[in-house]
Amino acid sequence: MRFLKILAAAVLVALPAGAMAEERADAAKVDKVYIDMFRDAKGDWAKRVERDETQKICSDYRNNLPQAEFEKVLLREKANVVMPADGKVMGDWKKGEKIAQSGFGLRFNDKPGTVSGGNCYACHQMSKTELSFGTLGPSLVEYGKTRKYDPEEAKRTYAQIYNSNAVQPCSTMPRFGHNKVLDEEQMKDLVALLFDPESPVNK
Repeated sequence: MRFLKILAAAVLVALPAGAMAEERADAAKVDKVYIDMFRDAKGDWAKRVERDETQKICSDYRNNLPQAEFEKVLLREKANVVMPADGKVMGDWKKGEKIAQSGFGLRFNDKPGTVSGGNCYACHQMSKTELSFGTLGPSLVEYGKTRKYDPEEAKRTYAQIYNSNAVQPCSTMPRFGHNKVLDEEQMKDLVALLFDPESPVNK
C-alpha cells in the first residue's frame, strides 16, 4: 500500500498543473491510471490495485470524513474485526519484537512462503534505545505503561492492529489482520510487545 501511495504521488507530480487538478477531481481517471500501471499484474498483485468501500470513501473525502460517513466507516470496519476465539490477546513479546522489526512479506520479489513482518519500526519508535525509526506514526515507547497495562486497552490495541480503521477511520496504518498480512498469533505477539512490562517498549 505504501508503494501505491508513492506511485500515485509520482503520477500526479508528472502531470501538468491543469491535468493534476482534473485528475484529483475525477476519481475514475485516477483509478484508470492505477489499473493501467498494473495491467500485467497477476494474482494477488492485481487485487492490490482494487480499493474497497472504505478506501474509496476516504479517498473521496481526502481522509476528512463528515460525521455521518465517519460513523458508517467505523461501524463497518468494527464488524470486520475478528477477535481471538480464546479471548486472549497477549502472546510472546520476544516474538513480537522480531515481527515489529521485520520488513519481509508482500513484496514482489519475496520467495513463496515468506513470513510477513509488521515493519512497525518504519513508522514508530518502539523503544528508548532504538537508533533508527520512522515518525509517520506516534512513538510507542511506554505504550503499555501509560495505559496502566489495562486488559481492555490491550483488546482495543489488538483490534487496531487487526483493522486500524475500526478504531480510527481513514487511518494510514495497515490493516494487518483484515488484509491477512499477519496471522492471529503474530498480532497477539505484537500486543504483548506493547503491553508486557518486561518488553523493551515499556522499559
